Amino acid sequence: MYQGISALALDAKGRMLIPTKYRDALAVQCEGQLTLTRHPHGCLLLLPRTVWHEMRRDIMAWPMSARAWQRIFMGNATDVDVDSAGRILVSPELRAATGLTKDVVLLGIGSHFEIWDAAAHAEQEAAALAQGMPAALDGFSF
Repeated sequence: MYQGISALALDAKGRMLIPTKYRDALAVQCEGQLTLTRHPHGCLLLLPRTVWHEMRRDIMAWPMSARAWQRIFMGNATDVDVDSAGRILVSPELRAATGLTKDVVLLGIGSHFEIWDAAAHAEQEAAALAQGMPAALDGFSF
């Protein structure tokens, strides 16, 4: 289970360091083999390849009416491996599609991660907080 936020930076070649706390778990779970793809909220999904394979199976079973969304998820999917320095390469196409520049955040979201442009994440989070909790969470309490 991945959770938490890490402020990171992409280098000039588009490489991002995977924090050690996640890198060790990913080495065990999937030998550092990951998949990146677009998320409709404007970020990237970073998934252990084993998790992606399960998701990919579900995506391919969607009806023809969802073909455009299959293209978004499948057409943008890129396999990446954690290199010997603990980094992954985010392709120029995926960086451009999601507005990733230098400052990014990596969010652990259970079985996978989201990679956000830091400023876009701050805006998205502020907007969510301003809207308040959705009705679906009315019964939720700490």
